[in-house]
Amino acid sequence: MGPVQEETTAIDYVMEAASAHFSGLRFDGLLTSASSSSSSPRAFPTPTPLDNTPKQPFVIGVSGGTASGKTTVCDMIIQQLHDHRVVGVNQDSFYRGLTAEEMTRVHEYNFDHPDAFDTEQLLECVEKLKSGLSVQVPIYDFRTHQRCSDSFRQVNASDVIILEGILVFHDARVRNLMSMKIFVDTDADVRLARRIRRDTVERGRDINSVIEQYAKFVKPAFDDFVLPSKKYADVIIPRGGDNHVAIDLIVQHIRTKLGQHDLCKIYPNVYVIQSTFQIRGMHTLIRDKEISKHDFVFYSDRLIRLVVEHGLGHLPFTEKQIVTPTGSVYTGVDFCKKLCGVSIIRSGESMENALRACCKGIKIGKILIHRDGDNGKQLIYEKLPKDISERHVLLLDPVLATGNSANQAIELLIQKGVPESHIIFLNLISAPEGIHCVCKRFPSLKIVTSEIDLMLNEEFRVTPGLGEFGDRYFGTDD
Repeated sequence: MGPVQEETTAIDYVMEAASAHFSGLRFDGLLTSASSSSSSPRAFPTPTPLDNTPKQPFVIGVSGGTASGKTTVCDMIIQQLHDHRVVGVNQDSFYRGLTAEEMTRVHEYNFDHPDAFDTEQLLECVEKLKSGLSVQVPIYDFRTHQRCSDSFRQVNASDVIILEGILVFHDARVRNLMSMKIFVDTDADVRLARRIRRDTVERGRDINSVIEQYAKFVKPAFDDFVLPSKKYADVIIPRGGDNHVAIDLIVQHIRTKLGQHDLCKIYPNVYVIQSTFQIRGMHTLIRDKEISKHDFVFYSDRLIRLVVEHGLGHLPFTEKQIVTPTGSVYTGVDFCKKLCGVSIIRSGESMENALRACCKGIKIGKILIHRDGDNGKQLIYEKLPKDISERHVLLLDPVLATGNSANQAIELLIQKGVPESHIIFLNLISAPEGIHCVCKRFPSLKIVTSEIDLMLNEEFRVTPGLGEFGDRYFGTDD
């Protein structure tokens, strides 16, 4: 195990409870959300579409002995992120192809020695990805011990790069490219059993050669090169992919590191309407505490209409052919017929006019939930269409803050038989905490918003926010 860091007692306690050992914890890495938030009044970067400053990808190194479960850990991290902007690069892709002479005595070749890898090419690959460039990663054939000469794997620039391999911590130059280093620690007997199964089934080798290679090369290389590199790890995960608690903690910190700019990448069911100077200008007006009620309502209605139109674009459609006045046939689409709105009283009622203007004769239900700080979850009143289970539902609430009221309303809709995937939640502004809260519980519904704000303050108000929307819209703020 790596050296114990004395100054991080509180963090070590939390991580020990998760059965994950944190060694040499770096405060410029993922696990710094507490310290970074205390030193800065902003927990998330300012959302501005005009900021074109390129962001450095976050590189995570994952090492460990052969068949320790490194790939499983990487796959679980990528899967939990629900993120198309996370890519994996495997050190095995950078094995050197064997020469004709080496092929004649392949059983004497040590595939677990650092010299078996083309580290220079690996470095070049990761450096290009960190620079925002796409790369072609070689494909290695373990049956022929050669690289495929006519095919490569295209890897595009991403926000998170996961570099996996038994020796990715061995070379200091590779280590220095990493923002976080994870060592997967699994019992040697378990690793041997897994390697035998993998090499015989997937790589076409007989069991005797596998055991002979393990005893002659794999275990000595682990003792000489892999195990000593464990001291460089920031995080040590016992039991590999079986340690769900440790992986959940890592994913949580990755999400924090990505920040609110990347919430749409973390949650593919979150949609922010494309920002323009018109939209930013309207947000500037409705957020201004000095604006008149008339102007607040006017510009809020304009923004709400845009959100509603965007939300309608996510409804299912059917193809429809019509004849135009010129006698030509036009193939288009037919609107979703089974649709209704549900407003969360009272501020959600401000969005009803825009919905009615877009959808003629639409039915609109009501839900009233008692809100008291962060714990307001009490359902007071509901009036919904009787056939709501057969409809797609547009849930209306202009501000998504903690997500507690939203979750209560969504749960009620699901209890009424509405499929989770048939719910589209529409709001003007959303707090990152609310998005996390709703999306983690209901990953199949869609959220459509016009801007994501910085955070919630101590009073659970969205910051910078726009105050009590319902009071300002209906003129009851005095």
